[in-house]
Amino acid sequence: MIRFIGAGARPDTELTVLERFWTLPNLVTVLRFLGIPLFVLFVSEDRYGSAFLTLVAVGSTDWIDGYLARRLNQVSTTGQWLDPVADRLALIIVAATFVVDGIAPVWLILSIAVPDAVLIVNSLLLFHGNPDLPVSLVGKIRTALLLLGAPLLLLGRVDGYDYQWLCSAGSAVLALGCIGHVAAAAGYLVAAWRKYLHQRGSVYAGTGTGYAP
Repeated sequence: MIRFIGAGARPDTELTVLERFWTLPNLVTVLRFLGIPLFVLFVSEDRYGSAFLTLVAVGSTDWIDGYLARRLNQVSTTGQWLDPVADRLALIIVAATFVVDGIAPVWLILSIAVPDAVLIVNSLLLFHGNPDLPVSLVGKIRTALLLLGAPLLLLGRVDGYDYQWLCSAGSAVLALGCIGHVAAAAGYLVAAWRKYLHQRGSVYAGTGTGYAP
């Protein structure tokens, strides 16, 4: 699992963070997010087969853009914030669509939206913006579980695939993903406070520039 998550990395190549926006990985990220309105449209029209395929494509590109960034050495400053923002918005919209359509219970959206709201408020209060924290392994596994569980649960609505075991499997994987989401959020919250207190300590110990002497 860990090797799959970090696939594409080239240990013999020094990582260079690009400043430009238009890279292939960023284009894939934009296309991923553009697929979300299409998914919502398909669900609203009860076209669950098309919605399932769209959701699978959206979930696949979440891995593809990271792979391309590492493989092509096209990690960018834009991609470092665009990818997680696109992931977060996609997960919230998909979860809300599931709840509104009756595919999933309300705990799905609450377990995703509430921790995210807490993290956003905390980041704004402490850093007045993005705390610039690295993505944790728990966060990556959480995203993988959510992106796997959602299509499984949706597949149970497709004609010919309406098996109870599919719904049960999808619900179980989504529940694990939601537990991981809360755990990852708690980890980011602790990491944000540690970084904030460290920076405050550096200011007090230094010369007022924000760095220790």
